[in-house]
Amino acid sequence: MCRDIFEKKMRDYGTSWRILRGESVTDQIYIKAQRIQSIERKKAQMIVDDIRSEFIGIVNYGIIGLIQLEAPAELPVSLAPEETLSLYDMHFKRVQSLMVAKNHDYGEAWRSMRISSYTDLILMKIYRTKQIEDNLGQTVISEGIDANYMDMINYAIFALIKIDFKE
Repeated sequence: MCRDIFEKKMRDYGTSWRILRGESVTDQIYIKAQRIQSIERKKAQMIVDDIRSEFIGIVNYGIIGLIQLEAPAELPVSLAPEETLSLYDMHFKRVQSLMVAKNHDYGEAWRSMRISSYTDLILMKIYRTKQIEDNLGQTVISEGIDANYMDMINYAIFALIKIDFKE
């Protein structure tokens, strides 16, 4: 579902997101997560787009972030659709592999969590990512920006599963 939306938006906008610096991708994810948290706290919204679409946006911007992190400087802004979707699929598979491994180790704890906890965890990961970006990507002991993006994507996927399937 996330890939389908990504592909359709790519048809509308091309790969214009390639112009974004890492910090801008992180801020786009922040805007989406902040809106979700605001709606959850206020128990109301004034714009029709539901939180489900925001979680989809977090997944897709997270994958965009992963693509941008690994993109060589000479990679053009405009990419062919096939190349772009290949990059999307490659990064999604990495994220999915991480999800399966963590799900094994944590015993599917995500199933007992509230959607609002996923939102808070995504926001925490955003603040961590911003700090790492401010430190020019350097960490002393912590995982890097890519690991934080992958966690944000996985939390958003857990939220989407709970929204779509309830149980």
